[in-house]
Amino acid sequence: MEKNNLKIFFVKLIAVTFSVIVIINVIFNLLFADKIEKINNLLSLDKSKFRSEMRDKIRNEIRNGLEKDSILNQEDKILLYELYKKLKKEFAEIENK
Repeated sequence: MEKNNLKIFFVKLIAVTFSVIVIINVIFNLLFADKIEKINNLLSLDKSKFRSEMRDKIRNEIRNGLEKDSILNQEDKILLYELYKKLKKEFAEIENK
C-alpha cells in the first residue's frame, strides 16, 4: 500500500514540477523576450548587418528632420545655445593657457 502511495506522490511531484517549469517559461517569454532581444540588438553593434540597419535608420531620421521647418523646439534650442556658449568659453580658456 505504501509503494502505491509513494508512486502516486512521485507522479504528482513530477507533474507539478513540469507544470511550474512550463508556466515559468511561458511567463518569461511573454514578459522578457522582447526586451532581451532589444538589449541584444544594442549590444551587437559589432555585427555589420545590425550596423548597416542602424546607419540606415539614422540617415532616414536625418532626412526627415531636414524636411521639417524647425528641427528643435524652443526649449531645446535654448539649452543647446547655453551649452554652446559654455563650451566656447572653456575652449577660449584652453587657448589662453
